[in-house]
Amino acid sequence: MPFALLKYGLGSEYPFEKHADLPPPTALKKRYDVVIIGGGGHGVATAYYLAKYHGITNVAILEKGYLGGGNTARNTAVIRSNYLTSEGVRFYSESVKLFRDLSNEFDFNIMYSRRGQLTLAHTDSAIRAFRQRAEVNKHFGGKTELIDPQQIRELVPTLNMYPGQQPVLAGLWHMDGATARHDAVAWGYAKGATQRGVELHQLTEVTDVLVRDEKVWGVKVRQGSAEHVIECGIAVQAVAGHSSLLAAKAGFRLPIVTYPLQAMVTQPVKPFLDPLVSSPAFHCYVQQTGRGELVFGGGSDPYPLYNTRSTMELKEELLAHAVELFPFVANLKLMRQWAGLTDMTSDYSPIMGLSPVENYYLDAGWGTWGFKSTPICGKTMAELVATGKVPDLIKPFGVERFSEFRQVNEMGATAASH
Repeated sequence: MPFALLKYGLGSEYPFEKHADLPPPTALKKRYDVVIIGGGGHGVATAYYLAKYHGITNVAILEKGYLGGGNTARNTAVIRSNYLTSEGVRFYSESVKLFRDLSNEFDFNIMYSRRGQLTLAHTDSAIRAFRQRAEVNKHFGGKTELIDPQQIRELVPTLNMYPGQQPVLAGLWHMDGATARHDAVAWGYAKGATQRGVELHQLTEVTDVLVRDEKVWGVKVRQGSAEHVIECGIAVQAVAGHSSLLAAKAGFRLPIVTYPLQAMVTQPVKPFLDPLVSSPAFHCYVQQTGRGELVFGGGSDPYPLYNTRSTMELKEELLAHAVELFPFVANLKLMRQWAGLTDMTSDYSPIMGLSPVENYYLDAGWGTWGFKSTPICGKTMAELVATGKVPDLIKPFGVERFSEFRQVNEMGATAASH
């Protein structure tokens, strides 16, 4: 190491901004223009765009745990836009575009890495479905194409092309596939929002939503043993797996069922896998992190549950499929296993926009798509709050679509089928 670099690194006087520093906690005010319930990626992103682009700063983010500690901290940080429907592709393509420049916008490294995603087809019917997805993606500006086995071998030389007697026949190659540090995304948005005057209140649980004449007017919160009533003009619900529970406090039901979703990671090894590889037929996806760990994930648990426990059953099933795809990983040690809560709708698309309660806005039903939608969700929800009009990009995801039979069917668009 050069001496000058060592001196610079150990010196106490040099230009350096502690980017991740947040303001110290403040006392809750009696009233805010906007209350955002949930301090995950979506909540802090909404607050950031409200403050930066709409000048709305009398905003409180209320998080019952800690910043980004819910589903934001319990995902595998995949970014992509290779969905089935035109509505989904347009929406997630805009999110991918925003992700690319977030580090520059925050002046804070989110460790964005464009690596591409490869989804494997083992049957003729899967090839037909992938061809359709590729064409939809191309039509709306995405970079997705169908590739043959030889191209797959060149992309992933270590992949077993004949896993479980189901040969790999083709692949959906999504060049826009990427990863980013999930906690860095949350901290970057939180930093930008709080620097502009937004208040972030951690360890502050919303225990009730206060509605009068079908219009929200406040929330009841708990901080430690103290309880407070906070008035607000607008409330935004962004609580991931607890969406239906919070909506019930506001007096209405959401068409959501909540399931645990598990993932796990191995000890680090030398880099050998650049693309994200998934197989819907094997209910498994594999990626290698920048630190060399292998991340395994799959479908959500088969039964509803509000619990983030890990299970031996899922571990055995998921790892058996991963070993089929990459046989040599059988020699690796598993380091961690975790779970999050996914709030699933019947059409596997989110619920965004208006609710039956006036001035109470919904950001829910994300299933396994939540992290990858963080920037565009924050931007569109902020526009909704600021203008009172639902942006065209999220109109298809309104809760009224279920009663009007206008579902946006994204079933099967996940990296591992549910």
